[in-house]
Amino acid sequence: MRVLSFALEGIDAVPVVVEVDVSHGLPSFDIVGLPDAAVRESRERVRAAVQNSGWAFPAQRITVNLAPAHTRKGGAGFDLAVALGILAALGHLQSSALAGVAVAGELALDGTLRAVRGALAMGLATMRERATGLILPQASAREAALAGCAVYPAFHLCEAVQHLSGAAPLAPVIPLAAAAESPHSPVDLADVRGQLVGKRALEIAAAGGHNLFFVGPPGAGKSLLARCLPGIMPPLDQEESLEVSRIHSVAGALSGGTLISCRPYRAPHHCASRAAVLGGGTPLRPGEITLAHQGVLFLDELPEFGRNVLEGLRQPLEEGKVHISRANGSVVFPARPMLVAAANPCPCGYLGSAVRPCTCPPSAVAMYRGRMSGPILDRFDLHLHLEPVPYDCVATTSPPAEPSAAVRSRVIQARARQRARLRETGLTCNAQMAVRETRRFAPLPAAGEAMMRQAVDRMGLSLRAHDRILKVARTIADLAGAEAIEVPHLAEALQYRAVDRAV
Repeated sequence: MRVLSFALEGIDAVPVVVEVDVSHGLPSFDIVGLPDAAVRESRERVRAAVQNSGWAFPAQRITVNLAPAHTRKGGAGFDLAVALGILAALGHLQSSALAGVAVAGELALDGTLRAVRGALAMGLATMRERATGLILPQASAREAALAGCAVYPAFHLCEAVQHLSGAAPLAPVIPLAAAAESPHSPVDLADVRGQLVGKRALEIAAAGGHNLFFVGPPGAGKSLLARCLPGIMPPLDQEESLEVSRIHSVAGALSGGTLISCRPYRAPHHCASRAAVLGGGTPLRPGEITLAHQGVLFLDELPEFGRNVLEGLRQPLEEGKVHISRANGSVVFPARPMLVAAANPCPCGYLGSAVRPCTCPPSAVAMYRGRMSGPILDRFDLHLHLEPVPYDCVATTSPPAEPSAAVRSRVIQARARQRARLRETGLTCNAQMAVRETRRFAPLPAAGEAMMRQAVDRMGLSLRAHDRILKVARTIADLAGAEAIEVPHLAEALQYRAVDRAV
């Protein structure tokens, strides 16, 4: 007896055929095909669920094979498929009723069905396999229906059996309409007093998808500015929304039964482990950098993160994906967020302050800065020192600041120019340009070449930093509506390399 189900690999669901054989012999219940502990434990869940649903569990030799055998299977999502296969082998279901139907779900001991991770990915896989329908627990059905396939929600094992036998067919679930995209974030730029240069850098970063690094004393507004970023970023398009929703579905973080319409914002604590940030665990799950895909990953107190965590970010930030290899499997997770980080200039935070003296010895300052390697700092397109906000900007009589909605409209227009220019390359923003695209779409005038040469010689810029400056200058030109990079655009881009100028 064969039943189609799915296993999760990365953010995709791959088909798994659950083969059930019930034969004469000493009573036993074996599951083969590289199952993990959760799959092996399904023997007891299935046995209790079948008995408590009114059927006699056979005192025979039961063998369950999860094919293909070379693919590792994890989680409790195979419970329903195994139970239906056993019932069909006993004659309680016609084998033809299971043909072309995919099923997944975890069984409680009383036969009720519990939600599974990755329902949206399973719905997409059902479409790829051209199955006639997908039976899922009620708690997961609406999520899977977003893929466009026919999804039948079952609350209990008996309901799934009655649907397949034709005694009481289930009505396919109707997916919810997508929630209206809200451009609002917890903090509006109008709430941020002063920091005009910081706001300008935030606008440039959002317009081009650039990584941004803030350095400044405590209370300068670094974290506040970062929290404003989702509110000025362009909305997710349909393809991006589906991809982000699929990631959160696999992570078990998709709720509401609708696609994610707002760009994600993730801010892990600096004590987060490498596996939590990059992904890992058993089974392999996406980390914070993947959960922030197409959104913002904010690392506050950057030097406090573990060295192995920061160094692990280097390759994903370049390639836009995370390769995770373990003894029990290897997966690839997408990882293309905007990285925003913040740090103090020294452990006490007041190095270079004209108001409060720094209390850190030179050795402590050197050790603090040494936690951020040069290759990591080179991954940031914009480096910015933030100064304390003067009282004149905080006073109630100060004029109101520009709201996020106004900045967001300019960002959307700049992104539209980039999409039109990069359409044939498949890229969506300037930060994604490789060397070839940068040379093609961000040429400098003669005066700009002279300025860049001087900056490279004086600041000791790497080739990576050189290209990132060109991308930022291209974004500044897009915000200005200019067809080509001009000297003022390049000059402004060079101003956002504070770390290089400090060398």
